[in-house]
Amino acid sequence: MNVVITGASRGIGFETVKALAKAGVLKIIGISRNYKQLCQLKDLCSQLSMTEFIPIPYDFQQIIVSESKLVGLVKQHMNHIDILINNAGTLVNRPYDQISADEINRLFTVNYITPALLIKNLLPLLKAGQAHIVNITSIGGYQGSMKFKGLSHYSASKAALASLTECLAEEYKNDKMVFNALALGAVQTEMLAEAFPNYKASLTSEQMGEFIANFAMNGKAFFNGKILPISTTTP
Repeated sequence: MNVVITGASRGIGFETVKALAKAGVLKIIGISRNYKQLCQLKDLCSQLSMTEFIPIPYDFQQIIVSESKLVGLVKQHMNHIDILINNAGTLVNRPYDQISADEINRLFTVNYITPALLIKNLLPLLKAGQAHIVNITSIGGYQGSMKFKGLSHYSASKAALASLTECLAEEYKNDKMVFNALALGAVQTEMLAEAFPNYKASLTSEQMGEFIANFAMNGKAFFNGKILPISTTTP
């Protein structure tokens, strides 16, 4: 099984890779800006199983001008993809009238444009693997959920990714690819600490990583085009 996951160097992405390695996935490409932490993850995977972990350092804020470069790096190591997990994300916690245009651009580039372009450019490999594409969104971008001051654009970018998931499931339903989104609630990560400094989540990144890994491997048999809220608490 071939897996590609973004945002693999820390938090939920890091733990998801560990869970996939423990499950015996043969090859995983992990993409993140932090090459040092990706290399640490590679060493850890080699201790857990026979999984081949391939680190690819990449800054997702450059996706618009260098999308072909990233896709070329993936294609060097895989001729098909069974699972794509779009986990990379960024957050800005700032009142709506104080956030800058550059910050809005960064939020939508990393949280929406990156997974959108990655899916588009990897379509031949995804079709070849009849892949399960799992987009990691946020409960804040889930329609009807509680919203929070300072996270308007973050939530909007995640809502856009959720909507894209539904659209792609319909557009490619005859290609045997499956698209789902997991709208995560509070998980104890560095990103949560940025948004809610004094809040302690009941779920750890390790627990959520294990859940995402299991869903990525098995969920396509039960869901397609679904936005699934994964939340025990709302800060």
